[in-house]
Amino acid sequence: MRAVRDRGIRKFLAALAGLAVIYFGTAGRSAEEGRGLSGGLVVLALLAALLVWHLTRPGGDAAK
Repeated sequence: MRAVRDRGIRKFLAALAGLAVIYFGTAGRSAEEGRGLSGGLVVLALLAALLVWHLTRPGGDAAK
């Protein structure tokens, strides 16, 4: 049962990291640059989410 809860927390944290990258990436733009998302920003958000997913995985025998 604990593994299910841990996976839910991992999904939440990964999504939160991706959204934070998108928010801070678009909040600093000036009006002339536009308010849209660039492809690079989306890739960076995905990489941040994957990094958080990887770093929060349960480790070793304690998860079994």
